[in-house]
Amino acid sequence: MAGNTASLIDWNAFNQARAELGSGFVRILGYFKEDGVKSLDVIEEAMRNKSAAALVRPAHTLKGEARQFGAEPLAAIAERIEMVARRCVELHTTPDELIPDVVQLRPMFEQTMQMFDRETNPLMERRPGAGFGRKAVFGRAG
Repeated sequence: MAGNTASLIDWNAFNQARAELGSGFVRILGYFKEDGVKSLDVIEEAMRNKSAAALVRPAHTLKGEARQFGAEPLAAIAERIEMVARRCVELHTTPDELIPDVVQLRPMFEQTMQMFDRETNPLMERRPGAGFGRKAVFGRAG
């Protein structure tokens, strides 16, 4: 995870969602942020309680919403949590093997949200090469 933030978001999928959602995009992205924090809280609490059943729904929700905005690595971890939790429910086992995934989930979510904020907030710094804002060169050619 360290340092490789470029791969956290599929910007083509993000921009497609932006185009499809139109004027509702920022509002719906805001819902994703709010719902994501709630899902993370429930997932972490479920892990503390070793409750596989309580992991399934918030992981499923986080997976779908993350995919909608192109946050594929976040969606992949949420999907793994969901699938392993479902298996644990069926086998009546604890979800202990998911501890590393759950530990990784919140920092990845926060980093993803920071990248979304930089992309959508006109007051925050833009990612390099995003189009507008390239340095203008004035003076003599030469």
